[in-house]
Amino acid sequence: MSGLFDDFRNEFSKPNNTLVQLILVNTVVYLAVVILYVVSHIAKTTDIYNTVIGYLAIPSSVNAFLHRPWTLLTHIFAHEEIFHILFNMLFLYWFGRLIDEYLGSRRLVGLYITGGIAGGLFFLAMYNLVPYFQEQVGGPPMLGASAAALSVAVGAATLLPNYTFHLLFFGPVRIKYIVFFFVVLSFAQSVGPNAGGNLAHLGGALMGFVYVKLLQNGTDIGRPIYWVVDTWSNLFKPKPAVKVSYRQRSSTSAQGSVYASAGSASTSISTPDQDEVDTILDKISRSGYESLTREEKQKLFRASQRN
Repeated sequence: MSGLFDDFRNEFSKPNNTLVQLILVNTVVYLAVVILYVVSHIAKTTDIYNTVIGYLAIPSSVNAFLHRPWTLLTHIFAHEEIFHILFNMLFLYWFGRLIDEYLGSRRLVGLYITGGIAGGLFFLAMYNLVPYFQEQVGGPPMLGASAAALSVAVGAATLLPNYTFHLLFFGPVRIKYIVFFFVVLSFAQSVGPNAGGNLAHLGGALMGFVYVKLLQNGTDIGRPIYWVVDTWSNLFKPKPAVKVSYRQRSSTSAQGSVYASAGSASTSISTPDQDEVDTILDKISRSGYESLTREEKQKLFRASQRN
């Protein structure tokens, strides 16, 4: 058992491992929910289980939500059914890899969380403003990462619409068609028995599209998410011992060279020049998108922002 915990800890200590970490968080929460479900039924204390789920899931009533505002975030990490979490995590993995490779792990977590929040807000708005859904206010609360996962999928399809997945029985299919199918399916089922969940899907899908489009125009709406995640991570990082050293500089020119080298380091992640872009495009024409390295993919994205 200790080896299992060590594996989990190692995954969270790895840099640029956000996709795996998101899947692990969802898995751990699901296992905790399953254990609580079994134990509460054996002990005939199902009220405890229902109470815990109520504190994780987002309610359809605004009044209830105002008493549990944290559910806007917790509901995107909790699942009750095995096939629900399995499908969501597969969807997140398939499309999250593209976001991670082309935009980086920070954008992935930003897209996931903002998509989930947008899905929850859209769910609340529709259930409390549209007469058809107002009749269902007070019903079962909503939980699951579907809106967040679909947000990532739509973001990937917006960024790379012609990227191809090879599907069993269908062969190569462009991801824009895959994502379009699931968005239409969610819309068609928004008046069905799982209306709340499908409405949240639509809210997450809209956020995925807006997030990437704004990012391509130079506006990153995920910055508050990055700040919160960085602040939380820094709380658990051991603080290194501070070393103070003194070195006398012989002239101002030496100091100037230090500033120059610092400046060159900061420009190493700037927008690539046209020659670099042409080289990357030539590589794509020869071997496809899949042949690009992570750095080349992110350079190509920065070049698209310049244009």
